[in-house]
Formats: sequence, C-alpha cells, structure tokens
Amino acid sequence: MPESFPQPLAGETLTASLLRLMLPQTARKTADTSRAATTTATADDHLTFTVEADAVYVWNGWLKYEAATAGDFVVDFTAPSGALGEWTGHGAGITPVSANSTPTLQNNTQDTSGYMLRVESNDVMQFRTFGGLGAGIALSVLIFGTLRVGATAGTFSLDWCQGTSSATATILYTDSWITLQRIA
Repeated sequence: MPESFPQPLAGETLTASLLRLMLPQTARKTADTSRAATTTATADDHLTFTVEADAVYVWNGWLKYEAATAGDFVVDFTAPSGALGEWTGHGAGITPVSANSTPTLQNNTQDTSGYMLRVESNDVMQFRTFGGLGAGIALSVLIFGTLRVGATAGTFSLDWCQGTSSATATILYTDSWITLQRIA
C-alpha cells in the first residue's frame, strides 16, 4: 500500500500548514563550496534538513562536483541518533578506465577515458567515494535513499570531503540539490 504523509481525514479542515507538510522540501546550493587538504566529511552549508522523530523520508538529488584525480569526492550523510535507512549514488568510480582497456568503455567527451559506475546500496550513514578527473572537468552523482528516523528528531545533512587529502580543492557546485519528502 502506498505511503503518504500526512493523511487528512474526511471532513478535516485543510490548513496552509497541513498542505505544506505534504510538499517535498528541496535544498539547493546557492554558492560553490571548495574544500582542500581534508578527508573529514563535514555537513554542507546548503544541503541540510530538519527531520522529525518517528518519521520516514525518501530523497533524491543531483550533486555536481569537480575533484582532482588524486583527491576524489566522498559523499556521506549525518542523521539523528537511532536513524536507519539506505542510499545509493550513481556516479564515477574512483579509477577511470583507459580507452584502450578490455573491454573498452564509452569515452567521455572531455577525456580519453571512461568510468566504472558505482551503484552499491549503502547504510544511510556509510560514505562512498566517487572519482575525479581534475581541474575544469565537472562530474555528477545522482543520489537516492530512504531515511527512517527513530525516537530522536534532528538534522539530516549531506556531508562531504576529499577521499585523499589534496592541495587541489574538491568543489561542490551551485545548483546541486536534494529533495526530501516525508512519507510516514
């Protein structure tokens, strides 16, 4: 049976606040953020939500980033204590594959290499590393997940850093976004 939140009852007055609860929340980056020489995942200033106790949420999003081949891009999440869930990110693996490898992968438009795609299912607070190709080459990760909040309300945030400390900054770009929808 499909889940929805809230579930108005027959005869109930629909208020503006009740209607707002039915809408998904979207957080969008309004400025680029650069991080260099750090492998400590930190909450992004723009991609953060307040979540309620005993609630279930689904989310999806698009992250546009740039990273040095030595630096990479780590995606992680922070959720309230006791929260459970799963997520996946579809993005470049950490090792680009050459156009001469067997089997040959599709070349991208900016380089003579292709990518292995990461598609693992992860615990909601388990990080994953996505590859980088260097200055001026933007890549993206599509993210999807479920968050089941326990008895403790709090903050759900996208946290990120470099996979390997590099003086060349990893950048999470403006217009990256996450949409979060409460379903129970």
